[in-house]
Amino acid sequence: MTENEQKFTRAILCGVHTDSLDVLNDTTDESIAELAELAKTAGATVVGTLVQNKDKPETKAYLGEGKLEELRLAAETLEADLIIFDDELTGIQTRNIEDITNVRTIDRSTLILDIFALRARSREGKLQVELAQLKYRLPRLTGMGTSLSRLGGGIGTRGPGETKLESDKRHIRRRIEALEDELKDIERHRNLIRSRRTKDGVLTCTLAGYTNAGKSSLLNALTQSDEVYAANQLFATLDPTARSITLPDGRSVMLIDTVGFIRKLPHHLVKAFRSTLEETVDADVILHVIDSADPNMCHNIRVVDNLIGELGCKAERIIAVFNKCDTAPPLSPRPEGRYTDYISVSALTGEGLEELIEKISDALPGKKKRIEVLIPYSDSGVAAKLHDGEVIFAESYENDGIKIDLLADEILQSRLKDYVIGG
Repeated sequence: MTENEQKFTRAILCGVHTDSLDVLNDTTDESIAELAELAKTAGATVVGTLVQNKDKPETKAYLGEGKLEELRLAAETLEADLIIFDDELTGIQTRNIEDITNVRTIDRSTLILDIFALRARSREGKLQVELAQLKYRLPRLTGMGTSLSRLGGGIGTRGPGETKLESDKRHIRRRIEALEDELKDIERHRNLIRSRRTKDGVLTCTLAGYTNAGKSSLLNALTQSDEVYAANQLFATLDPTARSITLPDGRSVMLIDTVGFIRKLPHHLVKAFRSTLEETVDADVILHVIDSADPNMCHNIRVVDNLIGELGCKAERIIAVFNKCDTAPPLSPRPEGRYTDYISVSALTGEGLEELIEKISDALPGKKKRIEVLIPYSDSGVAAKLHDGEVIFAESYENDGIKIDLLADEILQSRLKDYVIGG
């Protein structure tokens, strides 16, 4: 898509508000506002919004006949060239809406997949997005009519998936199988890396959270770097990024930034990115990064909690990090969530970061303690081994032995208990 095409994509947002108790999956003011941000991220300009209050969407064309006519007139008046629905549409619904309005129509899932296609950079990310696109579009081929022959271009058609819509289902299924095989190879390689980390005793801490909560900014702040791309936009980064930091007790921990979550995240996308998201499951500690300045904070926490639960993460390993405290009121009372510990920080100003590092250190296994030992010269071999990988602050040769000031984990403390001095 060219810059001019992005600039002049005029979109109308649509949805059906059912007043469901499940507000995370209903069309609400919050979900429409988020849909507008998604549209903006994809390069569209929102020129209108239409929401119908109805017990449930119509099977034939999602909206009732009266609202469809209202939508047609609005699209004509506002010169809209794209209609975006807040929920998933079937192929038949899409065709019927387009026949009535004569405007290209996509749904929220297609829009999200389009943004992922736009943002994917690594080979794995591109394969995952293409797989999700094909799996999402395959059951919707029936009823899409002439849209199959439409040339790719515009929001909802980007990425490698659009050319596959011109092929028959058999060809698409073959492509899906090929993608799954290739991703399995990548997943095996990722599992080998995880196994090596475990074998080598590498500690890992994963940053998870709602999209645009500030995960990448926090990673940059903790590592005192600006290497990870961070921007005030949805899904600024997709591919997992790992950076290492050294804790106050000398241990090294790998911080891993993961893809952000969002409400109504397409099922196939979650499945396609599962190997990436498993970085969260296998981490020693999870930082649930939360935008504390977002008025929808509590809803966003629930979305992430649900997805973390689906992935099988354990609540006792989660630290809730309420980011952007420099622009948000103090937390009172504490919002509910799966976490057992929480902290307010600002990746922008650095407030709370030292305390956060301490919390990470406390939560990780093998925390080290500073101790002082006096090792007799007859056991000098013990002292020599301490120079192999241990953090030593000071060493002196006394009359009755070698005096060493060092950091030791619980196992090493137990081994050196007979040599410890000064309490």
